[in-house]
Amino acid sequence: MLMVALLAAAFAIDGDTVILDGRHIRIANIDAPEIHDYKCAAELRLGLEAKARMAALLESGPLTVHEGDHGRMVDRYGRLLATIEVGGADVGEMLIAEGLARRWNGKRRPWCN
Repeated sequence: MLMVALLAAAFAIDGDTVILDGRHIRIANIDAPEIHDYKCAAELRLGLEAKARMAALLESGPLTVHEGDHGRMVDRYGRLLATIEVGGADVGEMLIAEGLARRWNGKRRPWCN
């Protein structure tokens, strides 16, 4: 399902979770560093950068939300799984390209050396 959010209230919880019009959305195609359950200072630092970048992207233009991830609609926490585009560009792919996230492969990998 496609949802276009032209004047949506958007808030970044962290680099891969956002609230859009009151709905929690987990960005389906990425894994960003944690800022709440981080394992080292480097992960926290990168996680805060990812959150700030996600917040800036959410504010940069109209959002298009593509709901679902390979047939799944929600994650184990009940968050909607989706990809989000701003100006036609996938925000998850942007964070990956900028080194602020990794492609999600189904399990977490450590951010600490």
